[in-house]
Formats: sequence, structure tokens, C-alpha cells
Amino acid sequence: MKRLVYLISPNKIYNKFFSDLDKVLSHKNVSFFQLRLKKIKKNNFLKIINISKKITSKHKVKLIINDNFFLASKIKADGCHMGQLDGSFKIARKKLKNKILGITCHNSQKLAKNAIKIKADYIALGSFFKSKLKPKAKKANLNILRWAKKNIKKPVVVIGGINNLNYKKLINNGAKYIAISSFIWDNPKLKPEVAIKRFK
Repeated sequence: MKRLVYLISPNKIYNKFFSDLDKVLSHKNVSFFQLRLKKIKKNNFLKIINISKKITSKHKVKLIINDNFFLASKIKADGCHMGQLDGSFKIARKKLKNKILGITCHNSQKLAKNAIKIKADYIALGSFFKSKLKPKAKKANLNILRWAKKNIKKPVVVIGGINNLNYKKLINNGAKYIAISSFIWDNPKLKPEVAIKRFK
């Protein structure tokens, strides 16, 4: 099975979360797990990171920290994902020498080219569909994906409202990984361990 899922955490860590994460990753189609927790005390975050690390290691999934490359380096995560306003990419690249650095590039060829210049390991494009996680996100279209397939040698992660009915279109147009959050953690019809099985 291809590990094409780039899994993003829910906004809040609920009671059963770690048990659910373990079940989800056991399906073996997730390559990366990104902890994206915006409003959280540092001590709580470190506890969550430590438990998540044990689960991701067990399933051979890369643990990525969102935004904070200093923290990602300090706790020896597998890497960091940065938005365009999350600090200096050059400093991040120095800090994360042998680690994964991913950069959000929205729907922009210019941002994608800049990301490659500073040696990003992957670029993230989106939002391709309406997203619960980021309702105000900039929209992207398939043209940027087709352009990236021809011009960008690094893997492309696609993001934004991706579900079991629309993800194949993105893969077929050049995406290597699909970033998913709401469909797994906030699905009114499917439990997380069932929802993840919809991506093969």
C-alpha cells in the first residue's frame, strides 16, 4: 500500500485521541503526521509531542511540528512545516540540517520556486477545496499542480478540504501526498480508523 496520506492533527487533542491515532497509523497508508496545535501551553504541548512520538515511531511515520522550527529541532522531531509568515526559512534550514522542512506555497509558482531555492524538502499547495480547518484559506487550482509536476523536482503535498471522493484527481495531476485532517478527526459518519481506510 502507498503511504500517500500526510495526516494533520485535530485542533484540540481529545480524550481518546492517542488511541485513535494508533489505530489510524496502523493502517499503513500515512507517511507524515503533523502536530498543528495553535493555542496550547508549552508543557502540555511537550507531553502531547512525547506520546505522539512513541506512536509515530512504532508505525514508522515521520513526526512533523507545525510552525515552530526551534521546537522541532529541540525535541528531535523528523521535521517542521512552515507557512509564509512563520519566520526565516534560511534559519529554519540551518537549524533543521538533516531534517524535513516543508513550506506552504498556496497557489503561487513564485513561492514554490523560492521554497526550492532554500532547499525545502517538499512544498504544500492549496487550498483545493473548501476546508473546515482553514475556511479562509487561499484557493488553488489544478493548473498549479500540473505546473509543479513539470517544474518542481521535490514532492508536492496538496491540502484543503480533501476527502475520499476528490483526492484521486489531485494524485492524478501530480500530487505525491494528500494532507487530511477534518475527514479523519471531524467526520460525522466515520470513526477515524474507518475514515483512513478510504485512501488507498
